[in-house]
Parts: sequence; structure tokens; C-alpha cells
Amino acid sequence: MADESRGTRAGGRRRRPGGPRGRRRKPRERRKGWRIALWTTTALVVLGGSGIGYAYFKLNGNLHGVDINSALGTDRPDNVDNGSQDILVLGSDSRAGANGQYGRDEGSARSDTAMIVHVYAGHKKASVVSIPRDTMVPRPECRTRDGKVSPAVRRAQFNDAYSVGGAVCAVKTVEAMTGIRMDHYLEVDFAGFQKLIDKLGGVEVTTTRPIRDKWSHLNLPAGTHRLDGEQSLGLVRTRHGVGDGSDLGRIKLQQAFIKALIDQVKSVGLFTNPAKLYGIADTATKALTTDSELASVDKLLSFANGLKGIGSGDMHMTTLPVGPDLLDKNRVAPLPQAKQVWKALHDDRPIPESALKDGEGTKTDADGVVR
Repeated sequence: MADESRGTRAGGRRRRPGGPRGRRRKPRERRKGWRIALWTTTALVVLGGSGIGYAYFKLNGNLHGVDINSALGTDRPDNVDNGSQDILVLGSDSRAGANGQYGRDEGSARSDTAMIVHVYAGHKKASVVSIPRDTMVPRPECRTRDGKVSPAVRRAQFNDAYSVGGAVCAVKTVEAMTGIRMDHYLEVDFAGFQKLIDKLGGVEVTTTRPIRDKWSHLNLPAGTHRLDGEQSLGLVRTRHGVGDGSDLGRIKLQQAFIKALIDQVKSVGLFTNPAKLYGIADTATKALTTDSELASVDKLLSFANGLKGIGSGDMHMTTLPVGPDLLDKNRVAPLPQAKQVWKALHDDRPIPESALKDGEGTKTDADGVVR
């Protein structure tokens, strides 16, 4: 984990990523990996420096945007002008089509993975807070996918918000529970994620003990592996291969995999192979849904350029502090310390370790299994 306490502070006015503020020095090679972080990967490649005509319109047409600002209107937290950014990142699990081989269709789309990424002012460090999908939270009133209104409820499983009202309801629920306005929304479909890893040539990870899960088609002995797309998808989705089968262990594997992905992108040769660069961009943009402010290749490129100074070692990855839900032993609920996490991010400050130490997701059986 990165130590956020050094070089992270509030201050300065908010500006859009990639905006001019003097000439930046070329980032060190290892930092290029962040451009593929947040499971979206291709934000940087959209133009590739050549073939602007066809490539631009082809990639632009791949993107899907959701106008969250219009849908939510003024019913949102204030936009804090301190130079930081907050991004809700979801991995979508529709259990349909190409995703069907990884589980039965449960009748509606689900967000299988959820992370709030806070980019600190100066865009040199970030905190990533994973939210267990089984967390019980209040859900605000949301408009459903067919245009009806679903009333607010006091208790709902966190990922039900996405099932009820898609991206808009997911953002509204996150903002209600955190008090933090989300600047952007990024969603990656799991089937597209699998194809993207294959396009990248796989990701190398080391497992310290075997991981076997028939449900996610995963069978890894202890050792170093180059995972293809199907294996990578199995790893980030496995619940039964490590620990007690809870979502908390899976989150640890997801966080370790993301860091491995970021660290290894630099060896893929993207910047010397335009054809491969375009192929990866084409694959990733087909799998990507964003808020409407990022739903074009030029805006994605600007967004990615604003994050190019952040490497995997500059990210503090943690899990929302949760404990057993008092009404359902198969679910979890935020601990009171969760308020300290949200206040720290709201104020653009490091998350205090004291807020995390009692959370069930801070230490799990999956710690150190993947590195």
C-alpha cells in the first residue's frame, strides 16, 4: 500500500485533467501503467497519434455514455472545489450473453465490483475504497430502467442499486452514503474485460497458495502465472477459491490484480506498436460505459493524461470498514468508522488507519495470496 500521508494535501482550484498548467516533464516509464487503470485501460490510446479519421469515429462510436448530471439534477452533494476528483468504478455482471458462462442469469444486471477512486489534488496520489456488494445500505428513490419510480428503502444490498436503476441509481446511492459528489462514472463489462486482457497478452501474477474454484473456472497452483483473459476474469470474480467464500476475500484479489495490471502494462509495447494500440482501444471502448462528460475519445484522453503521474505504488487500496449485519448474518453493514473514511476523502486528506483497523475487510484470509 502507498503511504498517502506524504505529499497529499488539499488546496488549489479544481481543473479538468489534462488542462494546461505549465509544461509537464515526461512521466517515468513505470507510471504509464495508470493510464490503463480503473479497468478502462484505453483512455490514453484513443487517437494513437495517427489514423485520426476512421479510428476516431470508430472508437467514438464504441463508447456508451450516461447523462448522470441531467438525471440527478441538483439532488446531489456540493461539488467541492479543492482540486481532487472522485470516480465511481463498477464492474458490471449482467449474467447474460458473453457473461453467461460465469453464472446463471438472475433476472437483472448487477454490479459485481464497486470502487470509489479518490484522486488527490495535484494528481500524484490516489485512494481506492472497495465497497463489498453485500453491504446493507439505505437506497434513495430511483427511477427504474423502464421509467418507473422505485421508492427509497432503509435497507438494501449495495449492488441492488445498479440492478434497480443502472448507473444513475448506483451513483445516487453512493453519493447518499458518502456525502461526496462523484465527478465521473466508469463501468466495465466483464466479457469485455476478458477480451481486453487477451489483447494485452495476459497479466503476470504470483499466487502463494493454490486457488481452485469450479464456479469461476479457475485452477491455479501456487507459483507465477501469466493469466489470460478467462483466468483473469475468474480470479477477480472468485468467491470460493480463497478464504471463507465471502466478498471480502475476493476484493483483496481484485486489488492485487489491478496493481499487477498497472505494473506490467509498460512491458506490453503499446507505444511502439500502433496496430496493437488500436486493437486494445477498440476492444476496451466496446466494454466501457462512462458518464456523458467522458463519452468521447478526446475527453477520455484528457482524463487519462490527468492521471499519468500516478503509479501503482501511489495508490492506497482499502476496503470500506464493515462488520456483520445485525439482521442478516450473510450480509455486512458499514461500521461507524466509515464516516471517517468519507470525511477524509471529502476533505482531500489521507484515510486514517484507525478508521480501517476494525473492518472485517482490512485483514482477510486472502491477504498475500496474489502478488
